[in-house]
Amino acid sequence: MARRRVQDPTLRPSAIADPATVRVAFEYLACATFWLLVGTAAGLLDALKLNWPDVLAVSWLSFGRVRPVHTNTVFWGWSSMALVGLALYVVARTSRAPLWSPTLARISLALWNAAAAAGLVTLSVGVTRGPQEYREWVWPVAVIFAAGLVFNGVNAYMTVAARKIPELYISNWYILGAFCFLTILFTVGYVPLYQHGLGNVVIQGYYMHTAVGMWFTMLSLGIAYYAIPRILGRPIYSYALGVLGFWTNILFYTLIGAHHFIFSPVSWWLQTTAILFSVGMMVPVWAGGCNLLLTFRGTSQVLQRSYAAPFLLSGIVAYILVSTQGTLEAFRTANIYWHFTNFTIGHSHLAMYGFVAFVIWGATYGLVPWLTGSEPNPILVGVHFWLALVGYVIYVVSISIAGILQGFAWVAGGAFIRSVEAAEPMWLWRTAGGVLMVASHLVFAVNVWAMRPGRALAAAPAAPPVEASA
Repeated sequence: MARRRVQDPTLRPSAIADPATVRVAFEYLACATFWLLVGTAAGLLDALKLNWPDVLAVSWLSFGRVRPVHTNTVFWGWSSMALVGLALYVVARTSRAPLWSPTLARISLALWNAAAAAGLVTLSVGVTRGPQEYREWVWPVAVIFAAGLVFNGVNAYMTVAARKIPELYISNWYILGAFCFLTILFTVGYVPLYQHGLGNVVIQGYYMHTAVGMWFTMLSLGIAYYAIPRILGRPIYSYALGVLGFWTNILFYTLIGAHHFIFSPVSWWLQTTAILFSVGMMVPVWAGGCNLLLTFRGTSQVLQRSYAAPFLLSGIVAYILVSTQGTLEAFRTANIYWHFTNFTIGHSHLAMYGFVAFVIWGATYGLVPWLTGSEPNPILVGVHFWLALVGYVIYVVSISIAGILQGFAWVAGGAFIRSVEAAEPMWLWRTAGGVLMVASHLVFAVNVWAMRPGRALAAAPAAPPVEASA
């Protein structure tokens, strides 16, 4: 952001973008932005309650109820809607075909909004499946979301099947894989046959990690593989590394969930398998992450004048850091100090915020103005970037230190209250970082409104069927 880009008064919607697809993608982003504001407001309230437990002391705003509201709203409302909105555009563009059914996409969006709203209400009044992180929604709410998931998956697969070119771009490998695995994940996570005892613990580890690795990570990388070359104006560094990252992500990521339950009653061999495959995760992470970083090589001029590229670069750096951190955290010698502490909270925010959210924002700022012909104020984009970056760095560093202090206190065998007293000052810094993050989201909402499709999009010509390049 060193040299801010000026707004382009001649900006027009792309002549090769299908207007119906663009409008659907923007509708997903607009709804996702609403849930971002709701979900992170809940997260900020929970952060405040760590230092001031009596703030808003009513049952439906208690920490135990607001926490799942925050996580589920951010997971399935903000992140999923935003990623799928961008993904539906990417599969259409890389297939050089219009979205198979904009109507089906809107039905899916309505179902997802209904599920997010129902989840917000049910969790707030205490109707939940219990302490099963990220799957606290009761099954009727989950079924509504799953129906939208299936419809969106069908839409994506049918769009790629109707492609006008023989090649299948690497973005589509990741995006189609994500829809496949989330369908499997919801089935495994909600079928009641084995949801009891240690079986439920194993399923919980599988559910948490597969949600992050095979849904959010796959979609984020799929979008990044399209957005980064598009914004930088150069091809991806290596197609082969992208394919290697895709298949090894499938090989290793689906078997590492048990590393969340080291030293638990879960079978020792299963814990060891999870540690082994966590080490294997360095293959897809460094293959894919370095592939995208090398695509940025020699593009300093673009980074100076683009307000999208810094978001994407920051997101890819966070992807490499958080995945490497996850491998280190899996080892028993580190796990005994870090796990079940606030360190894990910092780790998850580095993933879902530093990586996933920054990729969403970079792709949004890089693609949406080109599609709609409407551009945000570049100064406000810069404000968003720095508020979000500084805020989440303060958040992750402070809460990670709190976790380390907790872990050492527990291993030392001291009274539990000593670990709380050690972590409490860091919780105040966590809240300060959270305030900056939420402020950045308000700026992002203003920028999304500025990028809304206008009359120029309605007057834009239909996309050429084959000749346009992806």
